[in-house]
Amino acid sequence: MNAHTDIMNNLKAYEAENEKFEKGNSAAGTRARKALAELAKAVKARRNEITAEKTARKEAKEKAK
Repeated sequence: MNAHTDIMNNLKAYEAENEKFEKGNSAAGTRARKALAELAKAVKARRNEITAEKTARKEAKEKAK
């Protein structure tokens, strides 16, 4: 899976667990926190992917000159 897909899946998991937590399910709070931690990891991975792609594009553009 790529980081974008991970972000979307973890966001959906967070939303589902947060809704349960808001209704009074304390265990869902733990699962919501876990989903947020995984979301943070996926966000960092996606940032790195974007930076790598930007760098590759810049290098390709410089080589084309």
